[in-house]
Amino acid sequence: MKLILAMDLRQNLVVHGKSGQRETYKPLDWGYSPTAEPIGFTGAIRPKYLYVADLDRIEGTGSHDGIIRMCAGKVRCCYVDRGCKSPSDMLAGENIVNIVGTETGGTDLSSYRGGYLSIDVKQGLVIPMMKNPLEVLTSAQHWNFDGCILLNVSAVGTGSGIDRLMLEKLRGAYDGKLLYGGGVATPDDLEKISGSGFDGAIISTALHRGNVPVEWIRRGSCC
Repeated sequence: MKLILAMDLRQNLVVHGKSGQRETYKPLDWGYSPTAEPIGFTGAIRPKYLYVADLDRIEGTGSHDGIIRMCAGKVRCCYVDRGCKSPSDMLAGENIVNIVGTETGGTDLSSYRGGYLSIDVKQGLVIPMMKNPLEVLTSAQHWNFDGCILLNVSAVGTGSGIDRLMLEKLRGAYDGKLLYGGGVATPDDLEKISGSGFDGAIISTALHRGNVPVEWIRRGSCC
């Protein structure tokens, strides 16, 4: 199973927060990397796979396109959520896989071709349509994405752990590539995700707290 490092960007720095409460996110001045400068951060940790959320562009206040392209050049694959609003709103670049989030992607997700769909979940429902994630995954079977990400936004940064039964239900609703992010706290959580049939897990806090070895992030797999 792939292990992917998450990096949230705001005002040219890597930030950390909890539960999608973006107004509280602050520069990551603790953890594995000695710097919150994105290129230095990527160079210090040396992940094989990177997930980048450009919070400024998602919120319509700025863009980190240049920084993202430089970071992508340091990894095997860089998954990028920059708040795409239409199929023409994708970022081109070496090693970049675009992510279309339900939060920003619009009402016609069937119009996209390629990339990954991020099913953004808060309080158990997909935003902004407030649907059950199982329903959206079932619909995604008929869309033209290369895979999906089940992103439990409410659990991001909390280390709240993983519900194995919930994972198995989600995996059963979608036949394509499926990644999971949000609340991963321990190697045991990663085993649950892998054992449920997911193709990858996105982590951040678990690494910075020392619960997951940096060697796993560097080789891009855990189990």
